[in-house]
Amino acid sequence: MATYLDKILAAHRADALADDRPLTALVERVAAMAPTRGFRARVAADAADSLAVISEIKRRSPSKGDLNIGLDPAELAHTYQRGGASCLSVLTDIEFFGGSTADLQAARAATGLPVLRKDFTVSERDVCDARLIGADCVLLIAAALSPAEVVSFHRLAIDIGLDVLVEIHDERELDVGLAAGATMIGVNQRDLVTFQVDHERAARLASVIPVGVIKVAESGVRGPDDARSLRAAGYHAVLVGETLVTATDPAAALRALRV
Repeated sequence: MATYLDKILAAHRADALADDRPLTALVERVAAMAPTRGFRARVAADAADSLAVISEIKRRSPSKGDLNIGLDPAELAHTYQRGGASCLSVLTDIEFFGGSTADLQAARAATGLPVLRKDFTVSERDVCDARLIGADCVLLIAAALSPAEVVSFHRLAIDIGLDVLVEIHDERELDVGLAAGATMIGVNQRDLVTFQVDHERAARLASVIPVGVIKVAESGVRGPDDARSLRAAGYHAVLVGETLVTATDPAAALRALRV
């Protein structure tokens, strides 16, 4: 029986196989673009004082259904900035998460915050597209890629001026990310197969991520208590979506996470 991850990856890899745009032409287009906003640098700077918050713009999820399907990405981005967000994360997957490239572009235009393209990157063209649509950082999910792909995509992303968040779920995937040269690791507390949250995972992996690597805890951050636990475990930042997009007052909910 296919899992959520299997279905999502099958759709994205099918799209990638159908994409015949010359990679060299995409890289040339990127070369003419203005520098990015410095996603990793912003997280590192904010983490010196308190837990940095990467605030997500997320309309729906495969496991929870609609979260805030009618959100205004520009308005929510502005609200997040007012609440003290360090960076934004914007879902651009259309079929499974209800996001879009337009959501990312509207959110980025509304603020001066660096933006992560939150999507399932499965090809070199996906990496270039993240830069071309205006993202400052790209997500590489180790569970969705081969070790060789993580290395190749990470190198390309750095070459074209993107920061990279390598998402992991266990020690083996951490080794893959570090072998690729990752300087920012995201530990997803949500299992991508079952979509269940395991809070012990973040605490366990924090202790083995090397000094000098930015540590980001993803998924399942429900409030200040979780934030304090993650800060104590050594995390520099949390990436929070559902808790914020469903909050009555997202700015206040965000401020409460800056522990």
